Amino acid sequence: MEITTEMIKQLREESGAGILDCRKALQDTNGDFEKAKVILRDKGIATASKRADRKVSEGIVELYSHGDGRVGVMVEVNCETDFVGRSEDFRNFAHEVALQIAGAYPQYVSDADIPAEIIKELEDSTSAKAKEDGKPDTIIPRIVEGTLKKFKDENVLLRQQYIRDDSLLIQDLLNQTIAKTGENIVIRRFARFTLGESSEAEEE
Repeated sequence: MEITTEMIKQLREESGAGILDCRKALQDTNGDFEKAKVILRDKGIATASKRADRKVSEGIVELYSHGDGRVGVMVEVNCETDFVGRSEDFRNFAHEVALQIAGAYPQYVSDADIPAEIIKELEDSTSAKAKEDGKPDTIIPRIVEGTLKKFKDENVLLRQQYIRDDSLLIQDLLNQTIAKTGENIVIRRFARFTLGESSEAEEE
């Protein structure tokens, strides 16, 4: 099957991968778009894994205001070099992350950021509720596991579905950007503010 420029362009727009990678993926799958996207996603994961240990000290603090200033987001995204930190691909990624935080309200960047006491409390309360409901002891661990997964999928930024394309997770978007820029990229931290919302300190 002939791989046309239009096909490559469309795949690049849908996957975010480079032109050469898109061409090769289409050639390897005989023009099958869905299979080509799977290949590119796997390539992004592999590339991200190889670069995970590289030091990141450059980047940007992206600021985003939403709803006529009613919601504000500040997110720090790091990369290896100032060159990539100033690139369009990197800047676009940081903006999309800020947009995600504004729209999806995550609480943590990754699973590792969830306090152990939060996990323990959720496990204990889910287990107690399952016992109260008369669930057999043999299936309670599965119920707890499912509850934890749902909590993480909803509250961990990297596990959330991308608000512009629910076939992608934010982790997938990160992997694609790492593959495109050739550098390790880390979402370091973020803060989300809603007008009139009380802080934990004020509530105490």
